[in-house]
Amino acid sequence: MSAMRETMRSQPEALQRILDDEAPVARAAERIRGRRVMIVGTGTSWHAANQGAWFLRAAGVQAWAVQAADAALGGPFPDPDDALVLLTHRGTKRYTSDVARLARERDVPVVLVSRIGNPEADLDTVPAETSSAFTASHLGALLRVAQLASALGAQLGPLTAVPDAVAAELAAPATGVAPPARLLEVAGVGINAWTASEGALKVRETSYLATEGGWCEQLIHGPSVALGQSDALVVLDGGGPGAARLDDLAEVVSAHGSAVHRFTRRDLGELLSIFPLTVVVQKLAAEMAEARGTDPDTFGRDLPGRAEAWARLQL
Repeated sequence: MSAMRETMRSQPEALQRILDDEAPVARAAERIRGRRVMIVGTGTSWHAANQGAWFLRAAGVQAWAVQAADAALGGPFPDPDDALVLLTHRGTKRYTSDVARLARERDVPVVLVSRIGNPEADLDTVPAETSSAFTASHLGALLRVAQLASALGAQLGPLTAVPDAVAAELAAPATGVAPPARLLEVAGVGINAWTASEGALKVRETSYLATEGGWCEQLIHGPSVALGQSDALVVLDGGGPGAARLDDLAEVVSAHGSAVHRFTRRDLGELLSIFPLTVVVQKLAAEMAEARGTDPDTFGRDLPGRAEAWARLQL
């Protein structure tokens, strides 16, 4: 079994531990209360940053997500009257580390969400993962920001139901999505457009299958015309006012001859649907790697010449 699969199995227990660890959330909430909040991340953490901004806005917070590289290299950066929420799996990425340093130099209040054992973490998630396909740390970061938003007054839904929802999704049958010959598209609406983006990232980095993911409406307005019999579409439906538009997309893409797979998870409400739907795309990524015979844990470094090339690049 891959380390990715083993880590996925640990998620319900890890999420329950996070829910039971409430004291640091209250302290972090007081640090950012009444301030505008920039939430920053890279890669999977960039997706979490955008979903975290949705959570914080539900609490009435002026929150926006910024790529760590942009913030570090002169893009939007919080003022001392603002606050920074920084998401990092291990606390070792180049630009997230730069952002944390710059924020502290400029007296910007910081809430750092990171692995257990990171001495700078204000809210910890899970032990450092051994697979490069981050799963538990991603869900852990999402739950930490959901706790933070709830402490600031957001009504997100039943957070206590999240671990069981994740466990049920892990225990459910395989997704049944076969690797298409050419391209896999993953689409969502609202907060789940970012779940779709995460799904595409996970599939590509684990199975090397050409995959795109993101906004249903953006796909309708142009890219969908390129889909055909060699392609497949995965639709992520967590409910919400835009969900009916997913029906329109699925209908037209099906008419093109593409296989369409729909996953509907509405029991927790739209905002918290990202938890079971993220597990759906994690399973999808693991299954694609298994079907294609790739190692989901290595970030491709097991392929000839890759490890040497990546060794020269600071992540």
